[in-house]
Amino acid sequence: MIRVWFNHWFSTVYKLIEMLREEQAYYIIGTNQFQNAVYRLVCDEFYTEPVLDGEAYADYCLEFCREHKIDVFIPRRHMLSISKRKSDFEALGVKVMADDYDKLVKLNYKTKAYESFRDIESLYIPEYRLVTNASGFKAAYEELRERYRQVCFKFERDEGGKSFRLIDNSRTGYHALFKKQSTRMTFDDAYKALSETEECSPLIVMPYLPGSELSVDGLVTSRGRILIPRIKTSERAERIEYDSSILKMCNDILDRCPLECPFNIQFKYLDDIPYFLEINTRMSGGFQLSSVAGNINILDIAINKLLGNEKEWSISEENRLITYVELPLMLG
Repeated sequence: MIRVWFNHWFSTVYKLIEMLREEQAYYIIGTNQFQNAVYRLVCDEFYTEPVLDGEAYADYCLEFCREHKIDVFIPRRHMLSISKRKSDFEALGVKVMADDYDKLVKLNYKTKAYESFRDIESLYIPEYRLVTNASGFKAAYEELRERYRQVCFKFERDEGGKSFRLIDNSRTGYHALFKKQSTRMTFDDAYKALSETEECSPLIVMPYLPGSELSVDGLVTSRGRILIPRIKTSERAERIEYDSSILKMCNDILDRCPLECPFNIQFKYLDDIPYFLEINTRMSGGFQLSSVAGNINILDIAINKLLGNEKEWSISEENRLITYVELPLMLG
């Protein structure tokens, strides 16, 4: 039985764990800083984990693997620090589902990825400015605002778009009541916030891309590349569309930067052009949607690949529409 550990994952890993159990004998151990994380319901063991910084957390993970005899570790939290210590995990006999540290560093810093892929002819890279203080932010905003309808910003190191803000100078007054405000901020408010520190964490200022979001989940195997594109709609549904131009962009990226573990490539549309946003070097929150839509258990294939077993696979490359529902579950 293969002992697999998921650390501090999205709630959507619930479905992926269920799918694993349909394939072969897995013993699933889960951890999360929140004791009521829903995927504990589908784990054989579940523990509340401490909140630690990168290096200390990597030490905790090593000890956890040793204590619980982990075979495969599937990290999300502090993946960079864990990847840096892969040799320490391997010395314990633990396979870590994370690509090499050098690749993760390049891809987890968005501007490094942009510059690495800028000369790929099939790829559209958005214009951006990287700033570290309020005056740089002001200059970048004024320059981009002359050429684009809307401007947005976010920190270079971000996950799940937590720091994303759309600059909206009309967010006050009656009509603003009809807009979602959590991601909107006036330029004056943003400038004031950044002025509170002489130097801020690197911030990307770029045109706002108002079109659909395109998310491509994938895995590279010896039998070929699994690539499943999902277009997020304004409804609670996602379209699976195997567009040849999108698949070419993804393949060109992978030719430049081969990845061994599950990944997610994100694009966003502006005037019908899909601009490259980022590569998540882990499974996305919607990975289970792609797996179900493609009738393929990507995670099971990835685990077996780590263990040296190349499984046969096929994919249903049909354009589909997929959605999901929230179900009430008793935690205790």
